[in-house]
Amino acid sequence: MPTMQALRTVRAGVLDIAYHEDGPADGPPVLLMHGFPYDIHSYAEVAPLLAGAGCRVIVPYLRGYGATRFLGDATPRSGEQAALGADLLALLDALAIPRAVLAGYDWGGRAACVVAALWPERCAGLVSFNSYNIQNIARSMEPEVAENEHRLWYQYYFHSERGRAGLAADRRGITRLLWRLWSPTWKFDDATFERSAAAFDHPDFVEVVIHSYRHRFGLVPGDPAYAAIEARLAAQPSITVPTITFDGADDGVRPVADASAHAHRFTGPRSHRVVPGVGHNMPQEVPRVFADAVLELVPALKT
Repeated sequence: MPTMQALRTVRAGVLDIAYHEDGPADGPPVLLMHGFPYDIHSYAEVAPLLAGAGCRVIVPYLRGYGATRFLGDATPRSGEQAALGADLLALLDALAIPRAVLAGYDWGGRAACVVAALWPERCAGLVSFNSYNIQNIARSMEPEVAENEHRLWYQYYFHSERGRAGLAADRRGITRLLWRLWSPTWKFDDATFERSAAAFDHPDFVEVVIHSYRHRFGLVPGDPAYAAIEARLAAQPSITVPTITFDGADDGVRPVADASAHAHRFTGPRSHRVVPGVGHNMPQEVPRVFADAVLELVPALKT
C-alpha cells in the first residue's frame, strides 16, 4: 500500500502548508485537493500516474489536516469555503505557479471551484466531483426532499455542541462510519483507513470541521479576512474554464440526480460523467479514471 512520503512545507497565506510533490519540476502543474474526512492519500495512486505522464503533481493537506499548520494562534480556525479557496490561491502564489489544472472532491473540490470561478486566469482546467461545488449559503435553510436530507445527518449533528463533543471524543469512529456510508461499494481495509485517519489527529481538526458545517448554513460568522471572497461567492459565479465533472453512481452524500441542476453554472466547455460503482471518494476508488480526466485537461496548460 503506497504511502505519500517526503512531505514538503511552504508558507502560504495564514498557513504553513504541508504537501506531497511528485513528477518533474518543469512539468505541467496539477494540484489535487482532498476532502473531508479524507487526506492526501486519496491520491496515493493518482499522483504517480500523473507524474509518470510528465506532470508536476502537488497534493496539499487542507487546513486542519495532517502536517499543515496555522502560523498564528489568533487566526480563526475557519472551515468556510472562502478560506479553502484562499488557501489554494496562496499555495499557487507561494509555489510560483501562475496557472495549473485543479482537481478535487468534497472540500478540496470546493476550493478548486472557488479558484476556477473567481480567478480563472490561474486555472487551466478543472476536475470537480459533484459538479458545481460552491455553496449557496443564502438558500441553505431551504429543505431538500427527505431522501436527500437523511444523508446530511452528520452536518446537523455538527451543528450541536453534542456533535462537537462527539467528534472530539471519537474522530475515528465518526469518520470511519462516514467512509462506509458514503462509499458503500468501496471495500477499504483497516490499514487504508488508518493511513488517512492519522491526519485527523491535527490539533485544529475539530474546530475547522465544526466551523465548516455551521458556516455553510449561516449559523456562525465567517473569518472577516474572507468576507470579500464570500460576498463574491454569494453571487454564485459561473465557471468558465474547461471542466470535467463527475458523480459517483453510488455516492452516499449527493445523489446523481442533482447534477443537471448545475449545468447553467458552467459557461465554458464542460463534460459531465457518471461513474458506476463509485461512491464519494472517487480518486481513491477509481484512480485511473480520475487521472485520465486530469490528463485530458493538461494540454490546456500549453495554450
